Amino acid sequence: MLLKEHYSIAFLLFVIAGVSDALDGFLAKHYGWTSELGGILDPIADKLLLVGAILVLGWLRDLPIWLVALAILRDLIIVTGAIGYHLIIERVQASPLFISKINTLVQLLLVCIAIVSHGLISLPPWLLKTQVYITALTTVWSGAAYVWQWSHQAWNTAHNNSDSEN
Repeated sequence: MLLKEHYSIAFLLFVIAGVSDALDGFLAKHYGWTSELGGILDPIADKLLLVGAILVLGWLRDLPIWLVALAILRDLIIVTGAIGYHLIIERVQASPLFISKINTLVQLLLVCIAIVSHGLISLPPWLLKTQVYITALTTVWSGAAYVWQWSHQAWNTAHNNSDSEN
């Protein structure tokens, strides 16, 4: 819908996806309807929706290309690091950092502001520009936090394994 510039429908679908994801998460936690596969697939689906929207908004020039590249680079670094950690060090126990949750919220707000600014509601131009920079800040912060955490954890695990072998 974004590519066809049907912003009202795109916004409605984005909101429905967000509400259904929140409901799914609530039900899973409240009733214990969780699985290891669901714990992996749910954040991947969320990320694909968000990155897809950011990519399309970048393609339409509603978001700066540098921000689109930054968001994708952050995710590639995190996924590559997690795979490497899993293959080289030990099994990854995925749990989002608090700054990552903030980053996701900021990215969601960015997408909503970008879609809404297409005439659904008249928004001041500075709002989208400010949200772009806030998103860039939390994206870099979140990516750096993951690199720091996983590097530190890998270092400690390697040294603990080395100490136990001696």
